[in-house]
Amino acid sequence: MEAVVDVDYVVVGAGAMGMAFADALVAHDPDVSVAIVDRRHGAGGHWLDAYGFVRLHQASAFYGVASTLLGDGRTQEEGPERGLHERANAAEVCAYYARVLARLTATGRVAFHGRSEYLGDGRITSLLSGARFHAPGARIVDARYLSPDIPSLTPPPFAVEDGARVVAVNELVRLGEAPERFVVVGAGKTATDTCVWLLQNGVPPNAITWVRPRDPWLLNRAVVQPDPAIFLGMAADTMAAAAAATSADDAFLRMEDAGIMLRVDPSVAPTMAKTPTLAVWELDLVRQIDDVIRRGHLQAVAPGRLAFADGDVRVPAGALVVHCAAEGLKYPGVRPIWAPDAITPQPVRVGFPCFGAALAGYVEATRDDDAEKNRVCRPSPYSNTPQDWARMQVIGGDASLAMTREADLRDWSNTTPLNPARVSPDRADDPAVLAARARLKESIAPGRERLAEFAGTG
Repeated sequence: MEAVVDVDYVVVGAGAMGMAFADALVAHDPDVSVAIVDRRHGAGGHWLDAYGFVRLHQASAFYGVASTLLGDGRTQEEGPERGLHERANAAEVCAYYARVLARLTATGRVAFHGRSEYLGDGRITSLLSGARFHAPGARIVDARYLSPDIPSLTPPPFAVEDGARVVAVNELVRLGEAPERFVVVGAGKTATDTCVWLLQNGVPPNAITWVRPRDPWLLNRAVVQPDPAIFLGMAADTMAAAAAATSADDAFLRMEDAGIMLRVDPSVAPTMAKTPTLAVWELDLVRQIDDVIRRGHLQAVAPGRLAFADGDVRVPAGALVVHCAAEGLKYPGVRPIWAPDAITPQPVRVGFPCFGAALAGYVEATRDDDAEKNRVCRPSPYSNTPQDWARMQVIGGDASLAMTREADLRDWSNTTPLNPARVSPDRADDPAVLAARARLKESIAPGRERLAEFAGTG
């Protein structure tokens, strides 16, 4: 037996994208009804399975839903990030989403189906009771399209032979004794976080081996802040660097000189450009690790041995291998956000997925024609390589232009901290903001033209 659920939308996924979309939709359509479905017990997506020492890599204000600020909007007053905006930890993010979900369900127009599976065709089944539900005629919002893979839920992408000690990063906070050596596997944000945390907790740099198949480019957190003078100034410097560059790789070197991009090893040219943010103090810490293995992807682990395609590397027999090598961000390619089968929220500005999903929710609430919605709200991809990054800048720039040509979208976007380019009314005449805007206006056209060449779209 199926219980009929009379709702207008079924949002599949209660992570960042699904919650941002639902929040904006409900806020701007007073008559809409929504069912949110997730395999997890609550809202928050992968944050509910995150490792214990994780924090947002960006300012809290850029994350969450449009109607509710994550955190207090404050700058840090002490510690190595004094003067930078606060960054929530996992517990704070999960508590935030629990509050947002409670507020949405309290409207009487939103129902949450936790620990439930979406079966397709508007059908839902509970993983606890087995109860089945059907929402005939509801529009489907697929918020799972870009869901990341994380180590705690993804097996290691290498073979583990008998006797080898391999744990997902989540297990580090539960270790009962110190291993002979930590072998951190991965080149992305999780691996970098892990190295920082180990060093902060007294592990000597020479007790860490870092298996880094590719070196990453990272954004300097100090220039990605919810302050329009800083953010627009960073955008202007980015476009100026691109305009003067001879290749995508050269653009990154110029951005490094401008204090925008960071790399762990100045002697190695990074090939990965997912560009999470990193603080300079974190960079200084991880640069203390000298034992870095760059031999491609790890293929297998055995007691005392790491196997690569070109041979083995010996490590202490009691080494603990820390799995940080889940795929993370997905790269399925952009697709129209509005299609007959589903609405698929995606970033619409370079990065910042929460803003993109919230904008899509606002557009869904305020427009009737799907073609018109797709015209004004265009998807932007994530980047993996420097060339991808150039393409992302071009596509994301086009999406931003399409959005800002619509007066109501422009006005709405300026009300939410999720929009990194937001200029609040009290800063509109700030000389520093005006100067940053002027520099961006001067550099954006030549910068975009050069980036289109690097991306192969010019």
